[in-house]
Amino acid sequence: MTITHLVTHSGGFHADELLSTVVLSRLYPAAEIVRSRDEAWITPGAGRVIYDVGRAYDPARDIFDHHQKGAPLRADGQPYSSFGLIWAAYGMGYLEALGVLVEDRAPIHAAMDVDFVLPIDLIDNGAIAPSVAGPLAGLTLPVLLESLKPAFDDRSPEADDLAFHAALPIARAFVEAAVQSYAAQHRAAAIVRDAIARAGSGRVLELPMGMPYRRAIAAAGADHLLFVIHPRDTDWALNGIKLSEDTFEQRADLPAAWAGLTDAALEAASGVKGAKFCHNARFIAVAESREAILQMADLAVAEALEQ
Repeated sequence: MTITHLVTHSGGFHADELLSTVVLSRLYPAAEIVRSRDEAWITPGAGRVIYDVGRAYDPARDIFDHHQKGAPLRADGQPYSSFGLIWAAYGMGYLEALGVLVEDRAPIHAAMDVDFVLPIDLIDNGAIAPSVAGPLAGLTLPVLLESLKPAFDDRSPEADDLAFHAALPIARAFVEAAVQSYAAQHRAAAIVRDAIARAGSGRVLELPMGMPYRRAIAAAGADHLLFVIHPRDTDWALNGIKLSEDTFEQRADLPAAWAGLTDAALEAASGVKGAKFCHNARFIAVAESREAILQMADLAVAEALEQ
């Protein structure tokens, strides 16, 4: 069946139907987006997908609302918004449309559902408040997207629709960037696993370039690793390994004596010719050559093991 219309509600918009439209419009780029509460539009019919409106959930009839009594819940009892329902039904097709490798689609779909889709669902249903983000509450994705709605006193008939369509490419950029990030992590994981095998029992992991590595190291159970080195454009970097994605705490910090130093001062403090920079927070250092960064890594490991 050819989808000719993507139907959601008119008026002010929220992140869930905006993000749902991102997914559906990628799959059905020729379909017209209709924002309406007219019964003639929000009743299931041939050629249309209805979401966040219609008071029913019936994937077989392409209607995906979550506001009605008895709305669908996840297996763990947490609520869906329209985004979660659309992601469950169309997310795999969306990943295929973006060119994600077949073998990566299922894990990326699952990771996106937990890390990206579920928070939208919970906030839209009032199951959590943006305030859980503390001082960053105003920077959560739902708040940022909904800040693109027209001002309360803009009463022009087309204001909401114009704002919705203006917000759509911005929302699209966030969704596609998240997918690309997960795809990149999957590509990097294979490289990291090979590097771990080569490192053996060593404490320093050498990678061929900068890439996401923390999750792959944790998944491999390589708890012995303390630092990562890799080349950059014209120099080499020495990085710590964070304990998790939501902390700055590392398995080991670079030596305190290096903190905030550059060039000659860092060479003097480290004893390594070619040392160029160490961040004041001691999570990255830079040297001009592989030989120099390996020397710095050996010194950092030795100090870390003494503590």
